[in-house]
Amino acid sequence: MIKVNAIGDACPIPVVKTKKAISAMTSPELVEVLVDNEIAVQNVTKLAKELGAQVVSSKIKEGEYRISIQTEGAASVEEEGGSVAQRGDKTVVVFASDRMGEGNDELGKVLVKGFIFALTQLDKLPETLLFYNGGATLTAEGSDCLEDLLNLSKQGVQIFTCGTCLNYYNLTDHLKVGEVTNMYHIVETMAKADKILRP
Repeated sequence: MIKVNAIGDACPIPVVKTKKAISAMTSPELVEVLVDNEIAVQNVTKLAKELGAQVVSSKIKEGEYRISIQTEGAASVEEEGGSVAQRGDKTVVVFASDRMGEGNDELGKVLVKGFIFALTQLDKLPETLLFYNGGATLTAEGSDCLEDLLNLSKQGVQIFTCGTCLNYYNLTDHLKVGEVTNMYHIVETMAKADKILRP
């Protein structure tokens, strides 16, 4: 068994540590990861599932969670990364705010809503939408953009929102479209993009 202690580590360190542990393995093993918050549990679980591994998590006590990852039958990190990179023509749209441009905030909110609607009308949809900092509010309950984002999601567009940001804005339980992600995945997605749009 390989043990990874990520208690006290800020996002995305638990994911990075887990990925390094898995990539260093020479044969299938059980990987046990310890973290101290539910967002980290979700992020590490997502990584494991993307690699095709079996994963089970449990709460040991307040502020301590165990994630058990069985890597037998999973793709290696290199294989997983390589297959993604070969897709090509990857457009990623990054939302770092709940408004578009600088000046009047209310106008900015109207513009970002119009921008997201315009995305739904493109002949070729973007592959991924990333939301962080103030942009995290756009995928949560109460957002005026949810209908268009749900439309994009149904058409196969990947939508990811930063878990640390959701937690900061107390929106962790109010995400309404897409999945929670971490900063490592955000950086990795942007690094592999052929084109990045920033409204």
